[in-house]
Order: sequence, then C-alpha cells, then structure tokens
Amino acid sequence: MSRVVLAGAEEDLALRVKQATDGDVHVLPPGRLPGDPSRLFEQLPDGELPDVLLVGPLAPPDQVLTLAARLDVQSPGITVVLIAEASPQMWQAAMRSGIRDLLSPSADVLSIREAVDRAGQAAAGRRRVLRPVSETDRYTGRVITIASPKGGVGKTTVSTNLAIGLTAAAPQSTVLVDLDVQFGDVGSALGLTPEYTLPDVVRGPASEDTMVLKTFLTQHPSGLYAVCGAESPAAGDTVTGDDVGRLLASLAREFRYVVVDTAPGLSEQTLAALDRASDVIMLTSMDVPGVRGLRKELDVLRELCMIPAGRHVVMNFADAKGGLSVRDVELAIGTGVDVVLPRSTSVPTSTNQGVPLLANGRKRDPMVKELRRLVSRFAATPLMRPGRYRAKHRASS
Repeated sequence: MSRVVLAGAEEDLALRVKQATDGDVHVLPPGRLPGDPSRLFEQLPDGELPDVLLVGPLAPPDQVLTLAARLDVQSPGITVVLIAEASPQMWQAAMRSGIRDLLSPSADVLSIREAVDRAGQAAAGRRRVLRPVSETDRYTGRVITIASPKGGVGKTTVSTNLAIGLTAAAPQSTVLVDLDVQFGDVGSALGLTPEYTLPDVVRGPASEDTMVLKTFLTQHPSGLYAVCGAESPAAGDTVTGDDVGRLLASLAREFRYVVVDTAPGLSEQTLAALDRASDVIMLTSMDVPGVRGLRKELDVLRELCMIPAGRHVVMNFADAKGGLSVRDVELAIGTGVDVVLPRSTSVPTSTNQGVPLLANGRKRDPMVKELRRLVSRFAATPLMRPGRYRAKHRASS
C-alpha cells in the first residue's frame, strides 16, 4: 500500500478510505485546498511526501485542477486521484491537469483499495524513471532562469537566495550565473571578489574543458559556485547568446542546479538562457507597470514557445497597502501567482552586507519563510525526497 493523503472528504468517505488503506492515510483538515504544492506539503506532520493524493468532492474542482497541474510539473512522482462524479467534461479537464484516475464518491472499500493500488504503482514507476541523480552519475542539471521585463524587481535578491537555499539542499551541486552582462551585481550580493568573470568563462580554455571550467568559478563559503558578472559593460557586451547556450549546457552536465540571474527584458543572452531553461521564474513587483510588463513578456514568450513546463510566477514587494491584491495580479497576467514575497526592511541590509537572507540564520522573518517556500519548489520534491512505497501483499480472496 502506498503512502496516501486524503483531502476534501466528508466523514463517511474518509472512513471508507481508512478501511481501504488499512488506516495508512493522512486526512487533511477541511478547508481551502492550496494551489501551491509546497503549502499542501506543509500540512503533513512528518514532512514526507505522499505517493497518492486523493481529493474528495468537498474540494472545488477548479482548485483541484490547479493543484494537480502544478503537482504534475513540480512533483511528478505523486499520483492524484479525484473523487467526483464523472462526466466527459470532467474527464477531459482531469486528464489535462495530470489527474490519473477518477473515482465515484459512492465507491465501496474494494474499489477505493484498487484505485489506490493502481495509483501507488504508477507513482512508484514514475519515481523509478525520475529517480534522483546519484553521486556517481553524470548530472543533467536543472537550469532555473529568473526573468523579468523591468529592473528593480529583485531578480538578484531572488536569484542569490534561491541559489543559497539549493546549495543547502544539495551541497557543492549548485552554480549561480550572472547574465546581467552590463551591470550584474551577483558578486556584490554574495560578498565575492572574483578572479574570473563571465567573459573569461565563456571563452578560452574554460569553454573547451569542463575540468578547467570549474577552476574558473568563484566559490562562496556556503559551497555555492558562481559565475560573476563582467567588470565593465563593454566587456559584458562581448558575451553572445551562443556563448551563453554553450556555458549553460556545460554547467548542467556538472551541477544539479544551474540558477541564472538575467538582465531586465529579453536580451539575446536572456533568450539564450530561456531556451536552455528547464524552469523559469517570472518575477514581478506588486505595481501596475510591473504587472503589465510581465503580462506582455508572458505573451511574447508564449508566441515564441519559450515557456518551459516548469514555470513559476513570483510576486515581490507584496504590500496590502499598495492598492493591488494577489487576485488582481492573477487576473491581469492571466495565470496564478505561485509565491508571494512580502516587502521587507531586511532586504536592503542583506544586500549592502553581501549576505543573502537565507544565509544569515533568520528564520522568523516573513521574507525568509517565503524564500524557503520558493526553494522548496525545486529542492523538496519527490525527485529529491522520495516517499516510501510499502508493498503489502494480500492474499487474493
């Protein structure tokens, strides 16, 4: 039997599921189903992710479909089963969202048990295929590009903290690339004085041999590696999109996570980073110009077919007094906001000191909490933290 979590179920259905799973199920309390998988996982007592998520009829269908679609991208080792009245429209919407099975709310204990077993086997199969890269295997790293149409929205703050958080999850396996070729300040944000910078890394011996390449990287005390920005705008302008593509491909073979901080807009270098990305973090500030700019950038990237499956929308500088709500932003950009970073007085101090918030030990700061939630979208998934799959052989009746 798989590790099972049940949400959105009334008492009678919960009882049948408990009988079907021999009591091996965690029942979430009633309430709104979170659209963000990391918020769902926070409700689990031991932090271990499930193999199967059963969602009952008390959960609104739109919330279920949103959550299932995000789980399908972020946590493909979790199988979602929807307990609802089946219709052709529901089946179609469920399949598009990555839901693997539909079960009638009146299903008996045996039917539920069979559905859970099928779902558990599917989860185990997908996890075998999507197992974590072992230390002896070559990496095929996850390239995470942070992009925004305008400056001043906190890309470097998000990039450096994400990279520090991923380094804690996967020591010596994360590299941060500063692709703001003219005015990049990753080195300053991390308190680094690099010997080599981006132009040095993309040409010469470092571009031809990955062993040499690693010697051209700057190492942070946390274990994070960095490719710091050019010393001058003129030097940065010599880096081409082709240079960027080759560099990211080489780094992805050597590191589990490649975090890319880009310049505002859609420069040649940013487009090259998006072309190589397995994930993109679309960042906006909580103001009308930022939101409108993000909507335009999303439209352009859709037309170019350059939005990867791993798309994450992050809103920075959130402030209830600003006149906009998260729902306003979602309606304006036509998609959900995945992580909301509050306006924080601790960010300027962190930047000036060259110490990212996730490296200074503060745990109660609301900004730190949300940054950790962002990190968990990449680090705390079944690919990195697989749940147990306990097979219980039953005698056939």
